[in-house]
Amino acid sequence: MTADRVRAIWCRELQRDDISVDDDFFALGGQSVIMAKIQGAFLEELGIEVPVDQMFLNPTVASISAYIESLDAITH
Repeated sequence: MTADRVRAIWCRELQRDDISVDDDFFALGGQSVIMAKIQGAFLEELGIEVPVDQMFLNPTVASISAYIESLDAITH
């Protein structure tokens, strides 16, 4: 499931294990350097390039996962 994989990336990069799918990236202490690392992990681990604007528009695991799944649906 995409949300599980996204959550695992966020937990690793934000160095937390208590992130829920509705937690806000910025409220968790997320900032630009961590965002760039997460974008790299999305590309490397999920094969999906997520633009910066989408990271800002979708600041939760649930919303960014839905965005990623919508891209996957478009490409298949």
